[in-house]
Amino acid sequence: MPAIVIDKLVKEYKNGFKALDGLSLKVTSGEIFSLLGPNGAGKSSLINILTTLYKPTSGNVTMLGKDLCKNAAWVRTQIACVAQNVSIDEHLSLMENMIFQSRLYKVDSYTAKKRINTLIESFGLLQYLKYPVASYSGGVKRRLDIAMNMVSMPKILFLDEPTVGMDITSRKAMWEIMKKIRDNFKTTIFMTTHYLEEADELSDSICIMKEGLELAQGTPANLKQYTKQNILRIGFSDIKKAKSCAEKLAETQILLSMNLRENSIFADANHNEKTFQLVNKWLLEKDISFKSIEIVQPSLEDVFLKLTGTERR
Repeated sequence: MPAIVIDKLVKEYKNGFKALDGLSLKVTSGEIFSLLGPNGAGKSSLINILTTLYKPTSGNVTMLGKDLCKNAAWVRTQIACVAQNVSIDEHLSLMENMIFQSRLYKVDSYTAKKRINTLIESFGLLQYLKYPVASYSGGVKRRLDIAMNMVSMPKILFLDEPTVGMDITSRKAMWEIMKKIRDNFKTTIFMTTHYLEEADELSDSICIMKEGLELAQGTPANLKQYTKQNILRIGFSDIKKAKSCAEKLAETQILLSMNLRENSIFADANHNEKTFQLVNKWLLEKDISFKSIEIVQPSLEDVFLKLTGTERR
């Protein structure tokens, strides 16, 4: 049974702004699903509808086999949502936070104790029990926040930018926890993120949306085939050199589309060998210093930029 089925969903606000404009997508039970899109794509409006905070203007949403609008109270007992802002109480201990959350969800004390002990161990929180919550790092606080929301053992867990502001070590630790939630607790994760490498690493399926509509949906591997062409990458020692070269290349029209990421220029390679030879020859003739030039497979970021940079369909 699908966890979520969305069919032609529309959300129009009183000021006339249409945040969702006929969105359709499907989330399979037991998977990590990532929703990607630029700011203003409608991601927040969609999560607010799925977590029963907003009502849709039109369209249908089925969650765990039941109509969302007709069974909103029941849906709330089956889901949990972790917002960007950490919601733990720093005046309470780790254990007190967990117990308080279990009481909010009306979990009986015996069941709550078993679940809390399991979650503390699974989320690597055991070593922090003796320390005050206020002293925890941002990554540990986020882990505790998610563990608290797992006390009710939700069927669907919504995570809004779960690793925002984390360093790479904390982020990767969080990735492992999210995999545990899916694999050990059989919970469906519905996630939004701006870190495309995170979506690529974790997701069983991904939906890229823009202006309230889905542009593409599928597995990370399938989405990478969406462009049906390889990418030319030119590497430089620093971003200034890359930017300077991109400006000069733009004048030649050898490459039809380019974007800068870190210290590299990325461009569509319509005719792989011919494009490679033309650009390589131009770089040598102009005596432009570069570190590398290669044809690479498109990444999820390449697909995201190509899709969201196109005109609305």
